[in-house]
Amino acid sequence: MGSLADPYALRCVSDLPPPFRPVFRFRYFNSLQCECFHVCFFSDVNMVISAPTGSGKTVLFELCILRLLSRFLLPDFRFNLVKGTLKTIYMAPSKALVQEKLRDWNTKLGPLGINCLEMTGDNEFYNNKAIHDADIILTTPEKFDSMSRHGIRNGGLGFFSDIALVLIDEVHLLNDPRGAALEAVVSRIKMLSRHGNMKSSPLASVRFVAVSATIPNIEDIAEWLLAPPEGIKRFGEEMRPVKLTTKVFGYAPAKNDFLFERRLQSFIYDILMQHSRGKSALVFCSTRKGAQEAAQCLSQTGASLGYSNPFMQSMQQYEHLREASLTCSDKQLQTCIVHGVGFHNAGLCSKDRNLVEGLFLKGDLQVLCATNTLAHGVNLPAHTVVIKSTQFFNKEKGQYAEYDRSMVLQMCGRAGRPPFDDTGTIIIMTRRETVHLYENLLNGCEMVESQLLPCAVEHLNAEIVQLTVPDISFAIEWIKCSYLYIRIKKNPENYGIKRGTPRDLLEKQIKDICVEKIHELVEYGLIWTDEYAFLLQPLEPGKLMAKFYLKFDTMKLIVKASACCSLEDLLHIICHSAEITWIQLRRNEKKILNDINTDKDGRILFHIVMGNGKRKKRIQTREEKLFLLANDCLTGDPLIHDLSLNQETNSICSNGCRIARCMREYFIYKKCYRSAINSMILANSLHQKLWESSPFLLKQLPGIGIVTAKALKSAGIFDFETLATADARKIESATGRNYPFGNHIKESLSSLPPKIDIHIEDAGNRLGKSTITVTLTRLSQAVRSNKRNFADMVVGSEEDNVILFHEKIRTQEFHSPYSVKVFVPCPQNARVTLKADLIFEEYVGLDVHKKHVISREDDLHETKERGIDKPVPAYNLPAEICLVSSRTAQTSRSQSHTEQSPLSKEVYVIEEDAAVSALEKADNVVGTRKFNNLASLEVPSFDLLPEEEYGEFYY
Repeated sequence: MGSLADPYALRCVSDLPPPFRPVFRFRYFNSLQCECFHVCFFSDVNMVISAPTGSGKTVLFELCILRLLSRFLLPDFRFNLVKGTLKTIYMAPSKALVQEKLRDWNTKLGPLGINCLEMTGDNEFYNNKAIHDADIILTTPEKFDSMSRHGIRNGGLGFFSDIALVLIDEVHLLNDPRGAALEAVVSRIKMLSRHGNMKSSPLASVRFVAVSATIPNIEDIAEWLLAPPEGIKRFGEEMRPVKLTTKVFGYAPAKNDFLFERRLQSFIYDILMQHSRGKSALVFCSTRKGAQEAAQCLSQTGASLGYSNPFMQSMQQYEHLREASLTCSDKQLQTCIVHGVGFHNAGLCSKDRNLVEGLFLKGDLQVLCATNTLAHGVNLPAHTVVIKSTQFFNKEKGQYAEYDRSMVLQMCGRAGRPPFDDTGTIIIMTRRETVHLYENLLNGCEMVESQLLPCAVEHLNAEIVQLTVPDISFAIEWIKCSYLYIRIKKNPENYGIKRGTPRDLLEKQIKDICVEKIHELVEYGLIWTDEYAFLLQPLEPGKLMAKFYLKFDTMKLIVKASACCSLEDLLHIICHSAEITWIQLRRNEKKILNDINTDKDGRILFHIVMGNGKRKKRIQTREEKLFLLANDCLTGDPLIHDLSLNQETNSICSNGCRIARCMREYFIYKKCYRSAINSMILANSLHQKLWESSPFLLKQLPGIGIVTAKALKSAGIFDFETLATADARKIESATGRNYPFGNHIKESLSSLPPKIDIHIEDAGNRLGKSTITVTLTRLSQAVRSNKRNFADMVVGSEEDNVILFHEKIRTQEFHSPYSVKVFVPCPQNARVTLKADLIFEEYVGLDVHKKHVISREDDLHETKERGIDKPVPAYNLPAEICLVSSRTAQTSRSQSHTEQSPLSKEVYVIEEDAAVSALEKADNVVGTRKFNNLASLEVPSFDLLPEEEYGEFYY
């Protein structure tokens, strides 16, 4: 077998240490794996491997993982894993590919005790402990980018110091718009690995291993990842286990993109007859409906030929398909299956999808028409792959656009079925003018470019927030760590720089790009820089943009928003946000949108109006469409049931909720009372897809949908209060359900936060300042459960629109009663309206709002609450006292609690010019802390939450 140092020797699994051999279910590695074996398993150098799909690149990843795990091998070859201390990060373009690897590696590496953690957004159950204990984190670049922004927030490097190996699958993703996130996180890791604090950590010697399909400029990626010559491995089509025939057919364009797709339908049958007769075939279509129509067209053609149906090879096959069709719940699929053709998309139930996959793998189903998502995650190879049109409807651009190159390569990778076939065929159907693009792609001739420049400002802000870029020199270094820097030097014209620019001038232009992005961030108050424009420090708006993963254009809208935004204003901001610009207004949607805005039944809360205040009769812009879709959805019983519009509405609500939560924190930071309260309400409404005023609030409870909610409303049960007092049998009678449905519904109320009341009292006034006590009292017993409920307690002044006090509390765990004293300046003959709000997180219809009016006439203090005179009881609770300036609007946590009562606090709200004297007076009060700098004062905190428990992963 040759020595282990011989790179061309045949490698056997027995060459590995005994604990690692069960990972592989074969005896010998193939020729590609043998050539890379020594570098993968017997060295720690960075690697870039370019090879065809299906040539066995995943095994190379596994060898690199085992190389890292070999550090836990004892001299006697016993494996002694120390969990989470050496982490591997695996990044792939799609969730499906991540989940496929997760299943595979759980099976292979699970017996070794390796803990694999998926991070894709489909699962949100991980926390800091799960990340800390994970040995392999499998994720997409976007999710890892957003998650890692929290991992190194405020300079705390978190789990990053344990990263020892980074595996990048399909690194040619760099060429797609989504490649910017991949480029950003790799550059971040490179920057951090050079940090002085990392010298003794695994991150200091982190290893990068990237694989891709055949590309011409693999050396550029190798230069970016610092791979030495021995780590660069390029393989051609000779390494593909099944030889492929590739053909790209060009067709004349039609009047529009939709008609072009429909016209291609008529060519598929002839293509299959010419290139795949009697062989299995996958036909990829851009939409669910397109896949279904293609299958129906082919099955009808086959059925019309009777016994000559080319998709039916035997009576036995026909009997299998006929029996299978009887178990199929989708009627259209059922009629297709019996003729040897099926379709596969996300619109099918899991049972039908599994049925189709099984029939195709057995060979009973000869042709399968599918959406491109089948190219990831489901192992369904075929002899022939047909890509019907290379365009899809790009939601971000609102028009048809070419597939990402990585997606095309994934679809092509399904062609050829070892060991059943020794050949495979790929057919790409495209427009005449794009034929050369796909010929270059299949032949490995397309250059991989950087996509970082268009979104560099967002990623640079994230680095400044994480303190990885503390000054302009580090910002330039960050650019130099990027793939963008490599490609600008090689192809400057592609990035707006004149070809032939001298090297010294090229370096200056690269620096200018960096300075330009920094100036944009400074202009909108996201970061701070000194007078020399050298030092860089994050400000709260910049931190929020990074935390909530917002685009810069969206953050600019928030920064420019009014301090007195209404719910309607905030919803308009969301509808103009960059996150949902992909949603466009189509001509055939205008009628239903016009009907919604006419709103004869008074369903929706807000309308599109003209300058004179009258409702518009014709919807004309995409922003108006978004506004109406959101309003229709938030009624709780939307009129729109179109699948496409429903998908767009879901996107508006999910993105809008994230944006509203960012606005909430921004307006709290700015001390803007009205905008902050409305942001909280809007975030919860978008999360639940219900306004507070909706008659279907009970939909928030498990087991209650719109039909049940309507039935309960008809019986006079329309909110949580009426449900709590309703008889269980009445609930069953109203909904037509059987016992014990009513009991279960009433029991579900226990998942809600406990009921809390707010009481506001006047505790007297002194020297023009009124003392107001705000007390929270729990009216119902808190139920202990795994789910923690949170609420924002806000006290604000209506006239000044200023937040006087804010705190986030755990509703189940605070000690009742809980009191806060607020000292409010109230000049003589003035009137101050104090408002106290308790806004529950996630739920709508539970919030508590109280108003308290303070007025002073001739030094007499008169208190009115909701127009009713109230006696003023004496409150003698010992308390901690803090001083807060209503002008500087600085907030943060108090640092100490009195031993007598940690549940009660006092807050002075003072005028700026009285700051010094007030501080001197406060120093004489028992239990009062003394501050020397008003700007550093912090609002007292009660039961504040660590980041890992609240609000860490919103996206």
